[in-house]
Amino acid sequence: MNGAIPKSSSEISDLSSLFNEEGLSAGLGLRREILNDLIELGAGRFDFFEIAPENWIEVGGRYRRMLDRVRENAPITLHGLSLNLGGYAPLDKNLLLGVKNLMRDYDCPLYSEHMSFCADDAQIYDLLPIPFTEDAARSTADRISQAQDFLGQTIALENSSYYTPLANEMSELEFICELVNRSGCDLLLDVNNVYVNAINHQYDPYEFISGVPKDRVRYMHVAGHYVESEDLRVDTHGSDVIEPVFELLGFAYERFGIVPTLLERDFNFPPISELAEEVARVRKIQDNSRGNYE
Repeated sequence: MNGAIPKSSSEISDLSSLFNEEGLSAGLGLRREILNDLIELGAGRFDFFEIAPENWIEVGGRYRRMLDRVRENAPITLHGLSLNLGGYAPLDKNLLLGVKNLMRDYDCPLYSEHMSFCADDAQIYDLLPIPFTEDAARSTADRISQAQDFLGQTIALENSSYYTPLANEMSELEFICELVNRSGCDLLLDVNNVYVNAINHQYDPYEFISGVPKDRVRYMHVAGHYVESEDLRVDTHGSDVIEPVFELLGFAYERFGIVPTLLERDFNFPPISELAEEVARVRKIQDNSRGNYE
């Protein structure tokens, strides 16, 4: 592989505010369908919340007041959906400015995005895979660096689920390592995506996690998925996290240490008490992992 391009002049994100007094950190994806429940529940059940900035940048009125109330209970992180880091059209500076303003207004310690493309001539409103090629790695890393320079801090890049291999020159893991090396970005390790991709593309998820750069994983996701068939899983965020994913999460803590971890749930919402129990399960795995960090 070619040498790394100059890294962006960005600062490492300080995530200390996402940890509770016990040194654990488990949060919940905030969706409008559960806003009232979260407000009524009050503080203490979730260590932080995550929002998609695209859904809040232009929002005011009642919903913005509700978001303000939720922020009183716990910190907020941002997880983007449409920056199009894997594309070729110029980065959306208006979107980045909106992200920067949200980070300022809500004192957000982290902005993350997907390892995907979603727009060039038009917004696709889907997260499509990037070919694992040298050219794509060079272009995507440069765009990550541009975003980091604009924001003045590192962003965390999420490993995405994908369902068909493209014209790949390297493995998914090699591609991720190349992006990190070139851009200096952090990693958002989505443990469910590792599990889903491992089944769909027939690799060992434990070996994959063992190969991820140890010093760059700063944040994690877990979620549920749909079993389409024995050899096909679909990342849906619409069901409970399954036991093998929780087991893989524990292995990840043993390798990377305890990092803030978010439960994603986008639809089929159970009672908020059940989501709180699932988040508590993440904290328990974190607690059990103390002392096992490599």
